[in-house]
Amino acid sequence: MSEIQADSVVRAYIDTHRTAFLDDLAEWLRIPSVSAQPAHADDVRRSADWLAAKLTATGFPVVEVWPTDGAPAVFAHWPAENPDAPTVLVYGHHDVQPAALADGWHTEPFEPVVKDGRMYGRGAADDKGQVFFHTLGVRAHLAATGSAAPAVHLKLLIEGEEESGSPHFRDLVEGRARQLATDVVIVSDTGMWSETTPTVCTGMRGVADCEIDFHGPDQDIHSGAFGGAVPNPATVAARLVAALHDEDERVTIPGFYDNVAELSDAERRLISELPFDEAEWLRTAKSHAASGEAGYSTLERVWARPTAEVNGIGGGYQGPGGKTIVPASAHLKLSFRLVSGQDPYEVEAAVKDWVAARVPDGIRHSITFGAPTRPCLTPLDHPALRSVVRSMERAFGQQVRFTREGGSGPAADLQDVLDAPVLFLGISVPSDGWHSPNEKVEIDLLLKGVETAAHLWGDLAEHWKTG
Repeated sequence: MSEIQADSVVRAYIDTHRTAFLDDLAEWLRIPSVSAQPAHADDVRRSADWLAAKLTATGFPVVEVWPTDGAPAVFAHWPAENPDAPTVLVYGHHDVQPAALADGWHTEPFEPVVKDGRMYGRGAADDKGQVFFHTLGVRAHLAATGSAAPAVHLKLLIEGEEESGSPHFRDLVEGRARQLATDVVIVSDTGMWSETTPTVCTGMRGVADCEIDFHGPDQDIHSGAFGGAVPNPATVAARLVAALHDEDERVTIPGFYDNVAELSDAERRLISELPFDEAEWLRTAKSHAASGEAGYSTLERVWARPTAEVNGIGGGYQGPGGKTIVPASAHLKLSFRLVSGQDPYEVEAAVKDWVAARVPDGIRHSITFGAPTRPCLTPLDHPALRSVVRSMERAFGQQVRFTREGGSGPAADLQDVLDAPVLFLGISVPSDGWHSPNEKVEIDLLLKGVETAAHLWGDLAEHWKTG
């Protein structure tokens, strides 16, 4: 069958099953699988069971609900007929953010509504819709190939705690590494630049964050009697923040930029080709000027450069009027977004040394780090990435461009534990309103995701030889 004929079969199959697909998705969205709220723990389990049953009905011969110390994940595996075919692991999540009508929703958030070519409901885009398009995608793939199994060894891992920070995810991946072994990870929990500019994300930043407590006097003391003669922990905190960046907005911590993967000229060119409107971006950011590391554009700063941010600073009297004291304590919250090449534990060690060197005698301090997330980056010439791009271009009928994500996610744990590259396949757009009232998904784009997935497995099998 020619590519044109295969494309026609895929589109016809999707058209035939469109209504049933959307009805099933709406049924899943009615389950309020809010992992952050203990009252919905049963709903999260019910969501996992619902998905497991649907994957079994799709044709996956292996479907399991994996318990964790928190919410359950769903695993599925459909082996290819060819034992030498690549293995692909699709990652997503079935839990959702909290939502209530009083938050500003126009309709009940867990009663999906289709209007003007969009499906509204919590999880429609993040992430149930983007997980679910793989069920119809693999069936359309089989219809086009006439096969009884996909062209790749296809695995799915759909976790239940992503919206709660994935606290048990790494332990799950480490404990199930043998079953999850793969040649590549496809993350379907991301988006595109816009409705008219389809894009593939090639990387996400990592993150390390810390809290620093400073203690000076054993209690608040009189600034007239003692001020200027004993160290002030609030002053120490302020000086530390002021020293965090130089005049070019570069982080001053020694070793912070060691091993940072610099942008190539080709990557900078690709980023510059995106239709970026900085004024519109600033309106979205509710900010009034762009700022950051000298020598880089706004998108380069957000996607491909490491950062240090002051998330919170406090200490001393905060009430109305004056209170002339030297405070007993002060507090900082810092976070560091990391890019490919940076090791979060090396960054943590550098931060500890930097802080310790700037705390004067008479000030005690403690520093506590949260669980870090590693950055991940896929080279532009990776054969699996080329397959994703070709498949999207077949579905969308236009050139696909490249983005990165400025945020961080659990995909890096899959890369780290499974030693497999991470790629991103998502069809959501900024207007979908992740985590916001009136979350929605564009149905036409959702079906383009189905079509892309239908093409992807055959393209990977044909063009990528992993042995």
